[in-house]
Amino acid sequence: MKLLFVCSRNKWRSLTAEKIFDPLPGYDVRSAGTENGARIKVTEGHVGWADQIFVMEKKHVRRLREKFVTELQGKPLICLDIPDDYGYMDEDLIEILKSRVSEHVLLPEDF
Repeated sequence: MKLLFVCSRNKWRSLTAEKIFDPLPGYDVRSAGTENGARIKVTEGHVGWADQIFVMEKKHVRRLREKFVTELQGKPLICLDIPDDYGYMDEDLIEILKSRVSEHVLLPEDF
């Protein structure tokens, strides 16, 4: 399963998600950002590639829906409601990500 995580600048939240979920067997994980200054800016290629797309805030849902109307058809677009209050690999952020993503993706019990 291909998972795409999206935040604003792809430096903290989505990059943390990519780092923690990518090693899991059965998942291919990428991350990107919606802002012009993002480390990796989300493209139609990212959206087309993904089986599921997780965004951190409602504004990211809005931005993706405005820009990638066709590519998003039939794809799950899930808002995790995680504010931009955490640094890269912040322990609290990791716990929130695991908890919220586990509602949509089967994660190993020992994860």
